[in-house]
Amino acid sequence: MNHTQGVPPKATHAFHAAKRPSENCFSDGLIAIPPPRAYNPPLLHPPTKEAAMTAAVSPIPEILADIKAGKMVIITDAEDRENEGDLIMAAQSVTPEAVNFMIKHARGLVCLPMADELVDRLNLPQMTQKNGAQYGTNFTVSIEAAQGISTGISAADRAHTIRTAVSPAVRPEDIVQPGHIFPLRAQKGGVLVRAGHTEAAVDLTRMCGLIPAGVICEILNDDGTMARMPELKKFAAEHNIKIGTIADLIEYRSRTESLLEEMGDSEIRTPWGAFRQHVYVDKLTGETHLALVKGRILPERETLVRVHEPFGVMDFLHTAPGHSWPLPAVLERLQTCESGVAILLHRTEDGASLLERTLPKNAFQIKKWDRKTYGIGAQILAGLGVKKMRVMGKPSSMNGLTGFGLEVEGFEEYAAPAAQ
Repeated sequence: MNHTQGVPPKATHAFHAAKRPSENCFSDGLIAIPPPRAYNPPLLHPPTKEAAMTAAVSPIPEILADIKAGKMVIITDAEDRENEGDLIMAAQSVTPEAVNFMIKHARGLVCLPMADELVDRLNLPQMTQKNGAQYGTNFTVSIEAAQGISTGISAADRAHTIRTAVSPAVRPEDIVQPGHIFPLRAQKGGVLVRAGHTEAAVDLTRMCGLIPAGVICEILNDDGTMARMPELKKFAAEHNIKIGTIADLIEYRSRTESLLEEMGDSEIRTPWGAFRQHVYVDKLTGETHLALVKGRILPERETLVRVHEPFGVMDFLHTAPGHSWPLPAVLERLQTCESGVAILLHRTEDGASLLERTLPKNAFQIKKWDRKTYGIGAQILAGLGVKKMRVMGKPSSMNGLTGFGLEVEGFEEYAAPAAQ
């Protein structure tokens, strides 16, 4: 039986207001979440062997339709062989059977991505005040429903905790910490700011008019390794689940949305040469970002690019240890190329972070920048007409850039001048 059967029709509608449940009687039905019917697992066998090998990536409108209908989808970074994939569904549609399917077949960690306002409503602190994760995933403390569960680990208990956490009638005291569900705080701006599965889940549910929260679980192979695109396509066909990409979601949103407003441009002269300066205001934060352009940008020609963050006084003093290229060296290098762009992203720094960037590396751990958070810089580059680019920095994975129409042709690492 197809897993689309058995999804409650009410799960796709807006929630109705409900009276405050009593402290001794707290259940999904009492907090305005329609009780789900049994979630029937997806098809476990493909119609043909050929279908299992040829599952195609679905366009975003089809992904949105399935999310709105209460189904699971698979979302990966981009359509290439090295990307990981997550099962994603709307949090308000979750059932014990859906959680059990994720645990049994996907095998990853079941998490609850939520929009900022939902996390704040529950008063959930971050799991750590200093996020050292490679991809900057914003875990809060783990949670459990305060009532209506046993140990909290069963599929039914986890589904109940999820539905409690996203209920419009929930109060902070309805949730306790720690627990067996791991909320994730999505960045404002979604995938246009951070190309992560957390933001994709919240974007997809918000675009469907649902509560902006999802349930996600990484997909692992039988041997415990991360499933890549070839395995993900087989998984999608075997279980009759559509597969989409974050890159496509970025491209879909970018057609009609922009998080930046260009305030103007002018010619400027610097100690390193002349540039055309473009000034942008971030609509979400109000911060100002700059783009310094050298030469004429042509889509068919490779452009040398450097995205620099944070942009502060220490960068000009050659004392910003967190960067692979000193900013003065960037501007000097751009003057030698036919066309290039230096994007200077402003990030407000407090005294503690400035001190951290000033003291020796062994005194403070240098903050790891989230490698998925490049959406603002990507939007600026796309707006300037950049298509093919050589990135000034160490080689790294930059998944999702294709959604902005950008192609990385290669990387250029910094070679420090020999000591005199």
